Amino acid sequence: MTSSELQPRQGGAEALRLLTDGELTLEGRLVDASNATLRAEIVLGDARAHCVYKPVRGERPLWDFPDGTLAGREVAAYLVSRATGWDLVPPTVLRDGPFGPGSCQLWIDEPADAEPLVGFVPAESVPPRWFPIAAARDDDGAAYALAHADDPRLARLAVLDAVINNADRKGGHVLVGADDRIYGVDHGVSFHVEEKLRTVLWGWAGRLLPPDAVEMLDALAARLDGALGEELAEHLTLGEVRAVAARVARLRDTGRFPQPPEEWPAMPWPPM
Repeated sequence: MTSSELQPRQGGAEALRLLTDGELTLEGRLVDASNATLRAEIVLGDARAHCVYKPVRGERPLWDFPDGTLAGREVAAYLVSRATGWDLVPPTVLRDGPFGPGSCQLWIDEPADAEPLVGFVPAESVPPRWFPIAAARDDDGAAYALAHADDPRLARLAVLDAVINNADRKGGHVLVGADDRIYGVDHGVSFHVEEKLRTVLWGWAGRLLPPDAVEMLDALAARLDGALGEELAEHLTLGEVRAVAARVARLRDTGRFPQPPEEWPAMPWPPM
């Protein structure tokens, strides 16, 4: 990333304008993604950046999510993140591109020296202030633990995932930006009306929500009754918007992080 390239925190309006109106030049495909996920350069006047373009026509059909809706869910996740004031999802818009309509999200470059916050670590040496989440073994039978840091930035992301009912919070979907902020990406399978929370961030399960999360949920409930609810209705069904409000109300009532479910898998596969 060059010094002239737009950074995530340089102003939401500028990033959204660039993503919406800039000229996309495709650079390649991210081959590990299950849906068509393309990296592109985007330029508008003197502003430039890299972005992730996910065309609707490249979405793989899913049995539990309506066809052609994943791009809109990516945008909806950004809208909720922006409304929280935590800015955990990079700026994201729905726009036309070389392969038709799709989501377009600002690319997050992780510094080479960024410390990972989620991963597999030797079972006997889980770092201090990390939560072990699941046991695993490598090909040689050595014991490992899937674990994540007890980091307030991750705790906020866990709250956001509970609000949007994220069914795919893999460790690889947690990025550390050059500004030392964390960002969550890949939210296409979120906002289902049925409970589908699947995440590797279970370290706070059942614990009291921090005060800043309680304050955020109070404010978010009011916004869902107004402009935010109207914005979400452009990308989600009315039932899905009502389900967001219901999840926010439940979190406010319990005042606690959710517990892992017993009726469906608690973690995505693969977890990283």
